[in-house]
Amino acid sequence: MATREFHVFLSHGLESGPGGTKVQALKAEAETFPGVTAIVVDHRSTKDPTERLTQMKEAITEAGAVPERTILAGSSMGGWVCARTSAETPVLGCFLLAPALAMSAYPQSSPLIQARQVQIIHGWDDDVVLPMPVIELAREQKLPLLVLPDGHRLENSLARLVIEFRGFMTDCLSKA
Repeated sequence: MATREFHVFLSHGLESGPGGTKVQALKAEAETFPGVTAIVVDHRSTKDPTERLTQMKEAITEAGAVPERTILAGSSMGGWVCARTSAETPVLGCFLLAPALAMSAYPQSSPLIQARQVQIIHGWDDDVVLPMPVIELAREQKLPLLVLPDGHRLENSLARLVIEFRGFMTDCLSKA
């Protein structure tokens, strides 16, 4: 049976959780769209990136989501989880906030992101995931990138992130 439903999976960062401000703001925004189910994956049981990747894949399978109707959104390590997931299974959308990409501590940290729609948002003053390697990865893969005057948590840009996510969701759903 084919589904008409869209799924949005949200992945929080290393030191955050499913109740984090950014993840909850994006979840609330996703749920304003008809036919969208938003699921925050709880990664607090592990700090291992590979285990978190497995958790994301399991959440997608358990929800019965189909790649062409799936949008991933993640922050920091959650951004890496989403990028890696989209590299293995091309999805409809991948929305990445300060993604932990191009970092030697993460396995396969420069994945070929294969989502149909991609948006990366990073902070100029990010001292956790330095902006230049992420900028270079975006350039190499010709991915849309917005760099804001903010730090790693993008805490001063929450309203802008929600606006950008709304536009991203609108684009994804119109092209599905």
